[in-house]
Order: sequence, then C-alpha cells, then structure tokens
Amino acid sequence: MSDLKISEPDDASTAIPRVLRVSAAVSWRMLVIAAALYVTGMIITRIYVVVIPVAIALLLAALLAPLVSWLARREVPRALATAMVLVGGLAVVGGVLTFVVNAFINGFPDLQRQVVASLEAMRQWLAVSPLHLNDDQIANYIQQARDWLQSNQAILTSGALSTASTFGNLLTGIVLALFTLIYFLYDGRRVWLFVVRLAPRQVRHRVDNAGIAGFTSLVGFVRATALVAVVDALGIGLGLVILGVPLAIPLAALVFLGGFVPIVGAVASGAVAVLVALVTKGWVVALIVVGMVLLVQQLEGNVLQPLILGRAVHIHALGVVLAISIGVVINGIVGALLAIPLVAVLNAAIRALIAAEEELPDTTGSIPLEPSAPADAEPAEEKTADEEPEDDQKKD
Repeated sequence: MSDLKISEPDDASTAIPRVLRVSAAVSWRMLVIAAALYVTGMIITRIYVVVIPVAIALLLAALLAPLVSWLARREVPRALATAMVLVGGLAVVGGVLTFVVNAFINGFPDLQRQVVASLEAMRQWLAVSPLHLNDDQIANYIQQARDWLQSNQAILTSGALSTASTFGNLLTGIVLALFTLIYFLYDGRRVWLFVVRLAPRQVRHRVDNAGIAGFTSLVGFVRATALVAVVDALGIGLGLVILGVPLAIPLAALVFLGGFVPIVGAVASGAVAVLVALVTKGWVVALIVVGMVLLVQQLEGNVLQPLILGRAVHIHALGVVLAISIGVVINGIVGALLAIPLVAVLNAAIRALIAAEEELPDTTGSIPLEPSAPADAEPAEEKTADEEPEDDQKKD
C-alpha cells in the first residue's frame, strides 16, 4: 500500500498554462466591464430626458465658457458675464433660425413649381428611357405607395398622437439644458470639484487633471467644428447663389448644422444640396454642385481640420466613422451629434489619467471653467491633504 500513496496535489494555478490563465483573467475583467457598460446604458436610457439636455448644455458650455472667462478676467462680475453671453448667444441663435425659416417660406413656392416641372420631365424621360415605363406603370407604382401609406395608417396615427408628449419632453429638455448651462458657465469649477471628491483621495489630483484635459479637448473640438462648419456653409452657399439654385441660404444653413457631425453630416447636407440643384436646375448644374461640394470637403478634411483641430483632439477617420455609426444605432441623430465629442473627451481624459506623473500636462491657469471666488482655495487645500500621507510615508 505504501507504493500507492497519493502525493500532495499540485497547486491548480501552476498546473494551468500561463496563456490560459492570462486569457481567463482578461476575459472575466472584460465581462465585468461589459456588464458595467450595459447597466450604465440601461440607466442612461431610463433618464434619457435628463442626460441629453445636460450633454447639450456641456457642449454649449465648451463653446461659451472661454468668452465668459475672458470677460471675468477683465473685471466683469461673473454673474453679469454669464448673463451677457447667454443673452447674446440666444439672440444670435434666434436671429439665425428666424432668417432660415423666412428664407424657406419665401422660397418654397418657387421650389414647389420646380419640383412639379421636374416630376413631369422625369415622367417623360422614363417613358423614352431603356426602362420603357409607360403612364400606366408609373400610376401603378404611385398606387402601390398610396396602398402602403393606408396599410400603415395606424402606425403613422399613433406616432402623430404622441406629438404632445414629444413636445412636452422637448420643452422640458430645453428648460433643463438652459438651467444647466447657466450653472456650468457661472460655477462650473465648483461642480467639477464636487465630482472629483467622489474619487479616492490619493488619485483626486489625477482625476482633476484628466477632467481638465478632457474639457480642454472638448473646447478645442467645438471651436474647430464651428469654424469648419462656417467655412463649409459659406463656400457651398456662395456657390449655390452663383449657380442660381433656389433656397441657397437655407441649404447653406443646413450645411452649417451638418458640419457638427463630421464626415457623415457634410455628406448628407451636400447630398441635399445636389438633389435640390438636380430637381430645379438639371443635370449640368447638379454635377457642378457635386464638384463644388467635393472641393469644399477636400479643403475641410486635408487643410482645415488638421490645421485647426491639432493633435489635442485628433481622431482617426476610421474612429470617426465607427463612433458616428454606433451613435446613430444607439440614438439616431442625437447619438451621431454627441458621439465624436464623447470620443474626443474620453481620448484626452484617459491619456491624462494613465500618463506618468512627470508626463502630466501643466494645467495651472488653463482651467476652461474657471472657479468663482469662494472656490479658489479648494484645489490647493485638497492637494495639500493628498500630499500629507505621502510625506508621512517618507518619514516612516
């Protein structure tokens, strides 16, 4: 029996190959991260009406905060500076919207006549084209479209009945975004310091640096995107005016709005301009508009964006397309609008968070949302408290 003694079993961790152990460790950590992201997504979905206005308010704060800080540095009271910037910004937005709506209303009758004439010309072209579609076949296709609308009338009606609820959510979102924007501009630094205190004491200064780096990247992104959108709108709008395309000014405004969604927005707004030119002016002018849109987009992609955005918010084109695609799948147009700013902030914040201590950027005096007077001493006190345990450890 002595020959049959069972030897002491080996430790299981040493018996498993290293590759399998490392793969398992990475896998369960990835599963935990995926579960956390899923729960976070479910929470965001539940409070969607709150999250989207706050995100839009943060984008507007990134655009307006430098102007508020500039006024505050020139001894303008911060409350007065915030009020001046908000009133001026609302006046500009209201004026632009009024101008665009009036242009659409004034140009719509001419566009309607051009569309009717183009449809008649298209009907004649289809009759003599290789498709050889006669009037009866075209009328049959139109009837099929009408039948589809009638069969889906219940869905369309239910969507129309929810308009009141949608309008209520929209009004609530506008009020919440405006209220949040006021606090971001007036006391954004104090709000951020409250968030930083949720982190462990020994890493608060790194979290603070990461947040500052992310917001600085967001400021640069919003500035550059707005400037690029203005250049695109001016270039394409001027070309449409020269070519005599109807609704040139509203189309230029659409190009400006589409410029805030990189790549996809420019392509979509340019396609609308080409379609309007095709319907109203024919193939020759439409091809000229195509060349003009491509020229402006090449100027934007190869000159303006690398020159204005810089390395701080540089994102590869593949990352831009993937981020926008994921944003569209998750939340449509709003997701596409917020995808790239989110990627830019996360890119800068994570780089600052994992950087070595000596590689951290110097953020002294460059905080985008400058603190109000009562909060000036908080970062210094917090940093001193963080450094005391390190000194005690050195003494020990």
